[in-house]
Amino acid sequence: MPIYRLGEHQPEIHPDAFVHEDAVLIGRVTIGAQSTIWPSAVLRGDGAGIFIGERTSIQDGCIIHNTDQLPTTVGSRVTVGHNTHLEGCTVEDDCLIGSGSTLLPGAIVRRNALVGANALVAGSMEVPSFAMALGVPAKFKLDSVVEGQFIENADGYVARGIYYK
Repeated sequence: MPIYRLGEHQPEIHPDAFVHEDAVLIGRVTIGAQSTIWPSAVLRGDGAGIFIGERTSIQDGCIIHNTDQLPTTVGSRVTVGHNTHLEGCTVEDDCLIGSGSTLLPGAIVRRNALVGANALVAGSMEVPSFAMALGVPAKFKLDSVVEGQFIENADGYVARGIYYK
């Protein structure tokens, strides 16, 4: 797998994580235990860094970047769907980020929230806990997610990562 040091920063991957050989990690990138990074995902930490929690799945084709001032932080037990773009944003624990969605610098997705497929969460937006963010630009559907709704996704990708390893 292409893992590149950039200056003094080299990706840090927990030994229990799975990073597919076709994923690319550059610079200041941290991957937590039992997390999975799938083919064609690119995590380029050439600024404030990228931090992925535990039991989180970054699926095929995701682009994760940061800014010089804003890291990209993805919490634990998060599923980030295929072809998603995250940049300089924060996703808290237990979320689902739908395929093809975009989260711009400064966006925050609170715990137990969902960003729908192809949604755009602008930098000024904060998705409340238990809400769905749907559309372009995203509009909120409050109190639409129940606690633990996405744990099965997280568990499934942990199991899949173990199988691939």
